[in-house]
Amino acid sequence: MNNTPRGSRLHIAIFGRRNVGKSSLINSLTNQDLAIVSDVAGTTTDPVFKSMEILPIGPVVLIDTAGIDDQGMLGELRRKKTLEVLRKTDLVLLVVAPENEPGHYETDIARLASENGVPVVGVANKQDLDLDPKVEDWQRSLDIPFYLVSSVTRYGLQELKQGIVKHAPKDWTAPAIIGDKLSAGDTVILVIPIDNAAPKGRIILPQVQTLRDLLDHDTQAMVCKETELAASIEKMSSPPRMVITDSQAFKMVSEIIPASIELTSFSILFARYKGDLETLVAGAKAMDELQPGAKVLVAEACTHHRVDDDIGTQKIPHWLEQKVGGKLNFTWANGINLPENLNQFDLVVHCGACMINRQEMMYRVMECKKAQIPIVNYGVLIAHIHGILPRVLSPFPEALEILHQTPYRPRAGSDKRVEEL
Repeated sequence: MNNTPRGSRLHIAIFGRRNVGKSSLINSLTNQDLAIVSDVAGTTTDPVFKSMEILPIGPVVLIDTAGIDDQGMLGELRRKKTLEVLRKTDLVLLVVAPENEPGHYETDIARLASENGVPVVGVANKQDLDLDPKVEDWQRSLDIPFYLVSSVTRYGLQELKQGIVKHAPKDWTAPAIIGDKLSAGDTVILVIPIDNAAPKGRIILPQVQTLRDLLDHDTQAMVCKETELAASIEKMSSPPRMVITDSQAFKMVSEIIPASIELTSFSILFARYKGDLETLVAGAKAMDELQPGAKVLVAEACTHHRVDDDIGTQKIPHWLEQKVGGKLNFTWANGINLPENLNQFDLVVHCGACMINRQEMMYRVMECKKAQIPIVNYGVLIAHIHGILPRVLSPFPEALEILHQTPYRPRAGSDKRVEEL
């Protein structure tokens, strides 16, 4: 709870052929023996994620990958896993050893990263071998900057760290959660239900991060349960500027809060913070066109213990079937991958994405847009079903404008980051 969440860290993936020194580079960057180092080619078989704090970069996730030149049937499977890492990567370190001139393996990684809008920094490793890496030729052929380092002598590591800061995408930290829509001194009420789904002894990550964002923007926060909301407002000498609620308490909270007070939810805030709120709002409009028998994918980015009346497996299916007036065909996907054949679905309903980074969520949005399948997240869906979506979008006029447009049509890309991906 005291550490920066993985989803808010700069994700740096290390790519390269077998035995070029990827794991050694990770150990040198972190000054710890985090990754297994061996002269045996192919020691790293699956992507390995390490959350670290690296000065002057800050909180990061380093991703060690299998060699991009892995061989055989298992090698091809490992290569596929390695390439999948690109979709959740903010910056690539492409490691090249002097004894191996860059070839099609390196060219493919540089091209795929470029197609995904991911910057690439080249690392000419093993400088302790005292070999001329012909770095200028490599930079021209791959069209990426290179830094000379040695994982053994630690030569060039500081320059590489500075290069990571220089070439990291400017928007990897994403916008503020809500603080940019408020003024210093504003009071905000956070409505946090404590039910069977609430983790014992703590509150969930989006609520923690929202509270921190409010404090970072010099606003005042009051926290209460939905059952205490009316009494909390009565005790205040002046009305709050905004109320932020768990989306499952939308209906009750919206009936208590007067129209003069802005109302939104944690899930809608994270639709903006982690993804493309406008596209998710367009997906809510597509719900109006669903017919009985339609196929709906419910996607959650993590696995968790199911409780009675679970939001993803019970509440949302029930609400959607009530809305369309008949049975729907539901498929559930949990964890790191969406189904490959998205075009079989009529709608994708996604969780709040609190456990994945923005790059991964934007990739998922992009995949749905490529398949021309509408996507909506839990909070936007719930607000639309309860008929209060226009109200809870009031802090975000661009998204509100999408809601007022004519019927849903898949858009080519309203978000610059999606277009880049």
